[in-house]
Amino acid sequence: MDNAGIAAAVDQWIATHEQRVIEWRRHLHAHPELSNEEVETTNYLVETLESFGLKPVRFPGTGLYVDLGPVEGKRLAFRADIDALGVPEQTGLSFASVNPGVSHSCGHDVHTTIALALACALSTVQDQLPGGVRIIFQPAEEVMGGGAIDVVNWGGLEDVAAIYAVHAEPHLRVGEIGVRAGAITSASDVVRIEVQGPGGHTSRPQLTADVVYAMGALITQLPALLSRRVDPRTGTVLVFGHAEAGDAANAIPKRGALEGTLRTADIGTWRELEELITDLIDLVVAPTGCTYHLDYIRGVPPVLNDDAATALAVQAGRAIDPHAIVSAPQSSGGEDFSWYLEYVPGAMMRLGAWSGEGEKQDIHQGNLNIDERSIAVGVRLFGSIVEKYFGVRDE
Repeated sequence: MDNAGIAAAVDQWIATHEQRVIEWRRHLHAHPELSNEEVETTNYLVETLESFGLKPVRFPGTGLYVDLGPVEGKRLAFRADIDALGVPEQTGLSFASVNPGVSHSCGHDVHTTIALALACALSTVQDQLPGGVRIIFQPAEEVMGGGAIDVVNWGGLEDVAAIYAVHAEPHLRVGEIGVRAGAITSASDVVRIEVQGPGGHTSRPQLTADVVYAMGALITQLPALLSRRVDPRTGTVLVFGHAEAGDAANAIPKRGALEGTLRTADIGTWRELEELITDLIDLVVAPTGCTYHLDYIRGVPPVLNDDAATALAVQAGRAIDPHAIVSAPQSSGGEDFSWYLEYVPGAMMRLGAWSGEGEKQDIHQGNLNIDERSIAVGVRLFGSIVEKYFGVRDE
């Protein structure tokens, strides 16, 4: 097959099978599963892929990948995350989640459907593909550390030369594709601090070390000190979301705990943050007489889109619609797609998911209702990327 025919074949396939593809999405949406528990999701994907004559390979846990095209040589990869969130659904849709307290409120059902449809579309022309394609259905994106590391350790990137992904973006109109070279997301770590002291009576704070006072100092001073030690252009921010200590108004407790997230848009800063935050905690806690234990949980680095991969995505997006490409701002959220980009070049794009009417919603909210027309846009984008990638490679 001429490279120029790949995108057309995918376009024709999705135009013919769009309603069936939407039914796949609605099944996935109605049956969400939490990270590393995506058993039925994995089974459903395997069965669907096999019905198109493909041979998916299950990962040791949950998730899978499927290869198309020539066996030899390097492959172009696409990744979809398949897990859901512990967020109760509030959409009222006829295909709303049947699993109480669990929902696809981050759009992973859409990501998965796009990748599934791409695989099935390419299955009709895979004997004519000029190069290999791998489609990865990754578990456990929503947990700290992320399933991407497992996929890498399981060999999911073997023979992969480049990798692409999309993320549903309810702040962009359907048909728009947000792109950004360099960092498109931020690093995200979790900071847990346990503060300890001997305890005492609130009438005699001078005779003890006040754990609550030390916690208050950390909550107010640590973010401020951090802002004076890190370049503000890196978008580095520490925000505490949980604090607990004590049971009585007149008793100074022996321990208290703080939890928060530490985010940065700069990968160099991210690699130095643990040592810096430890030094700053020392400075804040020492005058109080308390002691502390820091549990610093390294999350994910920023998604650093490769310049060449991003440029190819721009070409692919404009090929399906000259007006599709828009500039995407850098998000302060984290995404474990970043781990793949530590090994191979690639890019993540923002896929417009807003209908253009009514209030713009947000991800990780129970009322998220993605416009299903975005699925066909995503499939056509991926098909265009396949065509452009092998066209560039063969030049």
